Amino acid sequence: MVTVLPLCGSKTVEISALSVAVRCAIFGGTTQLLPRRKRKIVSHETNQGATANDELKLDNQLCFALYAAAHSYNKIYKPLLDPMELSYPQYLAMLVLWERDDLIVKELGQRLLLDSGTLTPLLKRLEAAGRVRRTRDLEDERQVRITLTPEGHALNRIAATIPAQSNLATGLGAKRIEDLRTELIALRTGLEARLGGHAASKSRG
Repeated sequence: MVTVLPLCGSKTVEISALSVAVRCAIFGGTTQLLPRRKRKIVSHETNQGATANDELKLDNQLCFALYAAAHSYNKIYKPLLDPMELSYPQYLAMLVLWERDDLIVKELGQRLLLDSGTLTPLLKRLEAAGRVRRTRDLEDERQVRITLTPEGHALNRIAATIPAQSNLATGLGAKRIEDLRTELIALRTGLEARLGGHAASKSRG
C-alpha cells in the first residue's frame, strides 16, 4: 500500500503504510490505516455469518432433498395406483405379500419399517377392500396372520408394469437408479446405527 503524506508545508512524498505509522508516531497526524484494518475485521465476521447462514438454507439440507423427492414420488405413484384403488403404503404392503404370503403382522411391520399401531389400520382397510385376510395364528393366538385373497393375488398382474413406469418417470438410467438405491440404503443403515448407538447409551445411563 502506498500513501501520500504531507510533509514540511506543501511538499508531499509517497511512502509505504509502515512508514506512515512511524512518521505519525513522530510527527503526529492521521492516516486511513486503522479504519482500513477495522473494515477488514468486520468483513471477516460478516463472511463467517454468511457461512453459518448458508448451512441453514433450506435448499442445502439433505433431509429436505429426501423429503421433497419422496413427496414427488408419491405424486407419480398416485395415478399408477388409482386403478387398483391402493394407497402408496398399501401398495408397499402388497409388494411384501406378493413376495411372501402368509406373514404375521410383526414380520410385515419389520419389512416395511412400520410399528403395529401404524400397520394395523392399513391392513384393516385392505381387508375391508377384499385384498387380504386377517386371522389368528393357530400356534399363538396373540399373533395375527395376513394372507392374500384371490383378488389380492390378481392385483399382482395389474401392478407388474408399475416399477418400470415409476423408474421411467425419474428420468434416470437403470445404472444410476441402482446406484442411488444403494446409496440410500447405506444412508438409512448409517442413521439406524446412529439411533441404535443413542439407545444403547441411554440404557447404560
